[in-house]
Amino acid sequence: MAKGRNLLLVGAAVTIGLAATFMANAYFSGVEERQAQVAQQQQLTRIVVAANDLPFGTVLNEQNLKLVGWPAVSVPAGAFTTLAEATRGGQATIRAIVRGEPVLASKLSGRPTLSANLPKGQFAVAVPISAATAAGGFVRPGDIVDVLLTRQMPGDNAGNQDKMTDVVLAAIPVLAVDVDANDKSTGPAVGKTATLQVDTLGAQKLALSQQLGILSLALRNAADATVTSSSTVIPPQLSARNYRIGAPRASAPSAPAARIAPMRVNLTLPRVDTPAPRPVGLLMSVFRGNEGSEYEVQRGY
Repeated sequence: MAKGRNLLLVGAAVTIGLAATFMANAYFSGVEERQAQVAQQQQLTRIVVAANDLPFGTVLNEQNLKLVGWPAVSVPAGAFTTLAEATRGGQATIRAIVRGEPVLASKLSGRPTLSANLPKGQFAVAVPISAATAAGGFVRPGDIVDVLLTRQMPGDNAGNQDKMTDVVLAAIPVLAVDVDANDKSTGPAVGKTATLQVDTLGAQKLALSQQLGILSLALRNAADATVTSSSTVIPPQLSARNYRIGAPRASAPSAPAARIAPMRVNLTLPRVDTPAPRPVGLLMSVFRGNEGSEYEVQRGY
């Protein structure tokens, strides 16, 4: 009796399990069909959208895409209606796509390059940068910058300290820093080059500026596209009082010093008449005691 009861319980459990499995399969297999029916009832069209954020250069696959219902009257041009169509050929994004945004053919390419992001008439020009010349590394793709040029002042009398700084270009978009073209990058990074989007004249200015001096990028508000008037800053403008060292003062001419004539010293000694030597004649010696004297014996006439 107990054995029969156990068999009955086992059979009931198996039956319930099979029923649950069947119901689950039926539910999940009918999800897509029900979604299609709902879309049809609401006049929706299923299109491919990004399942998560897709930065520049992301290769599309079934893991980062999904199908959603979209109002049929507002389906954007170039939208895909199947995942197979969107992932065919290993296409990648040439512009960043945010989660839930429709994936369009105009945002994809089999060879994602930076040139695909350039509007007509615009060029990408790279300039050298460093932490000191690129806002400490906070200049990132998608930012807006002003380009400053610091160079030697022209002129024959200009010294090594005579510098000047000009605003060469204003409100210029940054396309990439080094090889990073993802405009979702927010962290600071010290790069060696920044690629800027400019027109023909801007490209010429950047090429010439690199040969004349040092370029600096001034980071500005991304929503501020105001182009201010160009100005030039020179060293005297850095001081509120405009101190400067001039030429040495010329002292007043003084009266010429009196010329001192050389002093003549008369070294002529008094003349002493020396008698002409007389001819020596006969001498006579006279002794007075121990002392002797000689006398000349003159001859008579």
